[in-house]
Amino acid sequence: MTLLKNVSQMKPGEVGIVAGFTDDHLSVKLMEMGCLPGAAVRFNFTAPFGDPVCISVSGYELSLRLDEAATISILN
Repeated sequence: MTLLKNVSQMKPGEVGIVAGFTDDHLSVKLMEMGCLPGAAVRFNFTAPFGDPVCISVSGYELSLRLDEAATISILN
């Protein structure tokens, strides 16, 4: 069974597939950074106070604020 959730709900080491976005304006910026639908996303770690988070996508590491990460829907 596949579950739909967002990147901000992931745990360190967890991997998911980008399913889509909940914010049309921000989705353009995220896709320019390699967060394309169908791309694998690995959650690396959260900063000491919980924001930002670090993910690996399209061969590089990307830091996102929690509210930005929450707009990326994933399948895991």
